[in-house]
Amino acid sequence: MPESAGPSVATTGARQFPADFVWGSATAAYQIEGAVEEGGRGVSIWDTFSRTPGKTLNGDTGDVADDHYHRWAEDVQHIADLGLGAYRFSISWPRVQPGGSGEFNAEGIAFYSMLVDALLAAGVKPVVTLYHWDLPQELQDEGGWTNRATAYAFADYARRMAVELGDRIDVWTTINEPWCAAYLGYANGEHAPGHTDPVEALTAAHHLNLGHGLAARAIREVLGEDAKVSITLNLHVNRPADPTSALDLEAVRRADAVGNRIFLQPLLEGVYPSDLLADLAHVTDWSFIQPGDAELCQVQMDVLGINYYSTGMVRFVEGAGRVPEGQTPASVLVGVLDVEGVPVPGPYTAMGWNIDPSGMTELLLSLHARYPGQPLMVTENGAAFGDEVSADGRVHDERRVSYLHDHIDAVGAAIDAGADVRGYFAWSLLDNFEWSFGYDRRFGIIRVDYDTQVRTWKDSAYWYRTLATSGVLPASEDIRY
Repeated sequence: MPESAGPSVATTGARQFPADFVWGSATAAYQIEGAVEEGGRGVSIWDTFSRTPGKTLNGDTGDVADDHYHRWAEDVQHIADLGLGAYRFSISWPRVQPGGSGEFNAEGIAFYSMLVDALLAAGVKPVVTLYHWDLPQELQDEGGWTNRATAYAFADYARRMAVELGDRIDVWTTINEPWCAAYLGYANGEHAPGHTDPVEALTAAHHLNLGHGLAARAIREVLGEDAKVSITLNLHVNRPADPTSALDLEAVRRADAVGNRIFLQPLLEGVYPSDLLADLAHVTDWSFIQPGDAELCQVQMDVLGINYYSTGMVRFVEGAGRVPEGQTPASVLVGVLDVEGVPVPGPYTAMGWNIDPSGMTELLLSLHARYPGQPLMVTENGAAFGDEVSADGRVHDERRVSYLHDHIDAVGAAIDAGADVRGYFAWSLLDNFEWSFGYDRRFGIIRVDYDTQVRTWKDSAYWYRTLATSGVLPASEDIRY
């Protein structure tokens, strides 16, 4: 186990964060747990998708992953040794309710109850995500998130988890990144269930919004109005290819509507953007949005989770739909809006995502300007690089340390400018199954040897411990073993 933290950093002029600022790290169930056929767990869409030839890099699956299901106690000890105040993890819906409806699985519930108790005993606040993309396969067989009934099944699941875990949970996050679940899952096929239908994607986006509203209400019905509820969004910082072009600025507006405001406005304002509905009227009649739905999507949130990794760039091109290789488009639906993603200047991470900390500040301040009373929390931020174990047995991941330093500094800049940001969660605690990229991309501050399951702290973990235990931003070269 790593040695205890050394003296805190007290560099003159170093950025000091508020004393109550939350430092944490994050994971997701399918990415780390493994044990997919143990403990009464049912089949998820990611089990099905990853076992389908050609869907993931090298045919990798989450069958074993980090074996967290068996090694959870060790991982909790790492969290405690890092000095983290909170740990964000997700519950596997098929582990606690194998079919997504009907009977719940006592053994699965007991696993998470045990994990929560261990975190609390270590002085770590549990931040739970109820849905991080691992939908029970039986629900997908009935249409998944294109089926309105899934939103109500999700609320029933949330209600049961509130009963079982109760007030031991600090923050209840309903859904992680509905953009990915809807668009990558139903529009471009990169994620489970692997569909490629724009109307399905828009339908799924709405039902995810609805599921959030219904689930948040269910949690508060059980635990009272003081229960802290949240959702985590991966919002896009879209910039015009030519800032002087009215058409490229229009492309930014269209991409913002379908990528960001399709979630922000119903969730925080109880209404869908009128420009979005008009933009995509040639694609769908929006009949899946029933009267009163937008109001049901809106629930007062104690904190809005924000995941940020990179920026995007778009331009207006009639008959668009092409996305440069290695780039993430502002939205996988922009093609039907005559919007095209264009290459963003580097440097890049191993994911091909550009590194631009200014986008973090820009995003947080734009949210603060639009929703000044809404507390924010950075629930994911991090970088994948080709980490190697050095001859000294350590992982000297200087680029990740630099990435974290600069992005956390960018969070501080947003706070200085007035944004109400309550915490920061590094992605990820552990190297893990990185969805369609399998085990080829490493985001962890702790390295996992997938053959032996040995965990090794990277330099970024030691650096992050210094930050978490002091509240002062260390220099990127300040590594304390």
